[in-house]
Amino acid sequence: MNKFIILFASAILLVACTSPKDQLSFAESISVRWELVTNFTDEHNVFEAKFDITNNGDFALSNKNWTLFFNMAPRKLLEPKIKEPASLHHINGDWYKLVPNENFNLEPGQSITIGYRGVEAVIKETDRPLGLYIVFYDDNGAEKKIVEVMDYTWAAFDKPEQINRNAEDEEPIPTAEWVYKTNADAGVVPDSELKQVIPSPVNLRMGRGTLDLSNEMEIYFQNGLENEAKYLAASLKDLTGKEFKTVTTPSSTKLITLWLKDMTVSNVSKEAYSLEVAEDGIAISGSDAAGVFYGIQSLRALVPIEAYQKKSSIVSLPHVFIEDAPRFSFRGLHLDVSRNFQTKETILRLLDLLSFYKINRFLFYTTEDEGWRLEIKDLPELTSVGAQREHTAGKETAVLHPAYGSGPFAKAEGKFGHGYYSRKDFIEILKYANERHIKVIPELNFPGHARAAIKAMEARYEKFMKDGKEAEANEYRLIDPQDASVYLSAQGYKDNVVSVARESVFHFYEKVVDEITAMYAEAGLKLDEFHTGGDEVPEGAWTKSPLAAELMTKHPEIRDPKNLQAYFFRELLKRLKKRNLQVHGWEEVALMKTSEGEYVPNPEFAKENVVPYIWNNMFDYPDLGYRLANAGYSVVLCNVSNFYFDLAYNKDPKEPGLYWAGFVDTRHAWTFAPYDMFKTTTKNSMGQKLDLETGNMKAGGKSKIIVEHLRPEARKNILGIEAQVWSETIKGREMLEYYTLPKLIGFSESAWAAERKWETIEDKTQRETLIQQEWNVYANSLAKKELPRLSYLNGGYHYRIPSPGAIVENGKLKANVAYPGLIIRYTTDGTEPTLNSLKYENPVDIKGTILLKSFDASGKASRVVQVN
Repeated sequence: MNKFIILFASAILLVACTSPKDQLSFAESISVRWELVTNFTDEHNVFEAKFDITNNGDFALSNKNWTLFFNMAPRKLLEPKIKEPASLHHINGDWYKLVPNENFNLEPGQSITIGYRGVEAVIKETDRPLGLYIVFYDDNGAEKKIVEVMDYTWAAFDKPEQINRNAEDEEPIPTAEWVYKTNADAGVVPDSELKQVIPSPVNLRMGRGTLDLSNEMEIYFQNGLENEAKYLAASLKDLTGKEFKTVTTPSSTKLITLWLKDMTVSNVSKEAYSLEVAEDGIAISGSDAAGVFYGIQSLRALVPIEAYQKKSSIVSLPHVFIEDAPRFSFRGLHLDVSRNFQTKETILRLLDLLSFYKINRFLFYTTEDEGWRLEIKDLPELTSVGAQREHTAGKETAVLHPAYGSGPFAKAEGKFGHGYYSRKDFIEILKYANERHIKVIPELNFPGHARAAIKAMEARYEKFMKDGKEAEANEYRLIDPQDASVYLSAQGYKDNVVSVARESVFHFYEKVVDEITAMYAEAGLKLDEFHTGGDEVPEGAWTKSPLAAELMTKHPEIRDPKNLQAYFFRELLKRLKKRNLQVHGWEEVALMKTSEGEYVPNPEFAKENVVPYIWNNMFDYPDLGYRLANAGYSVVLCNVSNFYFDLAYNKDPKEPGLYWAGFVDTRHAWTFAPYDMFKTTTKNSMGQKLDLETGNMKAGGKSKIIVEHLRPEARKNILGIEAQVWSETIKGREMLEYYTLPKLIGFSESAWAAERKWETIEDKTQRETLIQQEWNVYANSLAKKELPRLSYLNGGYHYRIPSPGAIVENGKLKANVAYPGLIIRYTTDGTEPTLNSLKYENPVDIKGTILLKSFDASGKASRVVQVN
């Protein structure tokens, strides 16, 4: 549920030439530099940026033979106060163009500046213009050649007016000095106080001895646990390099036993387990196979870091007894692979990670405006058209235009706009997830966010119409071709909503669901949960659709086009229930609009086993999750202030990510009180303090509200929690893992671990003191155990290490780090610190410029910081 109404407007230009000289060489001779000038202009919430273009070529640039295309985050552009040499125009989504004005001319050796203004601040390097390319035209205006811009740079964000958003922005700039002060309460704790297992078990008792684990110990398993035994044997082989036998009749005395038994822990009898490591072996019992699997993961968590650093056939494990069960039955991660694609191999790595931290749902977002990523039998256009992006003459063509910097050419190497999962790939992913007790939930987001499907089916329509097959052409068509409605979606699209008045739209939806169901069956699984999306249908959709008008005539109870979404969902629900599916959707599917434009729970679907996912916990409706739960809906909490992993860790311009709802770090994901979330929603998107417990609120244009608390009898309606990873700014595996880790580790504690003491403390001062104490232990555990382990699992993950904080006072360098236990190293000669650089331990006399980095035990480093 991504409200991507942020970011910036930017672009560039290049040139076209009238001579026959190779235009690629010519394009390489054009240099473009982009700069954010300021976010503080003479108008509120308006930024100013500019392009400096230098013609290093041999030919002049004219006003007719070129246009520059590019991507930037959707936002409103303002009319320039003075006439500029070229003008920016929004085409669709995040696709823009820069067009030379009538008197434009740039001679060889000359430079020119083009300024522009837009609404909402630009504060990140990831906000810069992306995917720049030039289309050259001939004398008749026909497209002649497409050339990517090669020489492109951007200015650093190093001034407060470039990093702060507006006068209301109270989120601090994370300088080294500010970070140092923020880390003041963090301190190193003894290793004996570290978390032995994350997420924290319900009960854990440490013994006094150790057990030497080796392959002399057989894995003795009960029938029905073959999968778990196989998984454990493979994990231990990765750890020790030795084969471990799996047996149903043991021959040795020391065993690793996997067993099923009736058990209840904290009133939970599903996914529960016990784990005992003792002198005579290891015993894992589970209430079901999933419980046994989670016991195995806790066993893996007990392995000391030294066993990964120095491989040995024998691993020493502490004696311990654990009883454990999850707090929530639904512990999910959502991943968007539509906007920027991720490979099958990356998905499998992610599933391994989820299973290690006991996450059991994976919402796989494979359809969006910018891409369709799943092969569907009999509908090849969904992937031949919908799984790639390329330059096209305009938004009207049956092609997906470039987005998020994907560039002008389909399937270009190093770009992330193309790619899909074949049926074979998807079935492999389903099996892999199931072996790790993760349920994959597919999503087909309708009626909005549907542009990739729309364009694919328009290509199909055109193909069959060309062959004179009108019935086949219309079988899966998704639009009303006469619809003249004007709207703009949250992501800037003017054409991403299907026609809810066409039976062919429902036919398409059912076809896709049935084909996905068939893939589950081929994987040996039953599809029983399906996510229908349903978010962000823009105002104005269907208002000028003849088919919609005809439908409303037949159904006068609809009354207004804004109620057509509820009609669509009602009709869709009938069809999905026939397939015995539990229907999930974003919060809008469970809401209706009053005549005053206010959203309220729609009681119609509360008893239909519809599960809304709620992201909004700090804008106009911060209590929406509780209102829906109190109304009888089973809900999944996806709080944007805690669980949106695509939001940047902080405000540092070099820290990638979005910030439309503020910033989310690992501590935010850990600090969550699901039954009283107002205690842990402490500031709004601008960093201003919120006190929702008393109704004091600065977000959403309201200064005072009365929030609805969760009723005790409605607690059972909180199914669980989910973290989101939307991919607008995420390019490739490393960025995905960086955004996810270590946030996922904090999230796992909120999803699995029992209620923490501070969640029920009413006194704010006492609560915050206890939160800090418990977080400090957790942060130490991240530094000393969790992060270094990630360097070795699966060949190593690309996780984030926080940079140190530092100040110089009276000539002395003082430094600290957010995760105590990380090592700080520094230099004074201008070079970046390495593992061989000076280690910071105590304040030290120093002069000049100091560069510092944090390192974990595996040698992985943070980004460098500088103090003078």
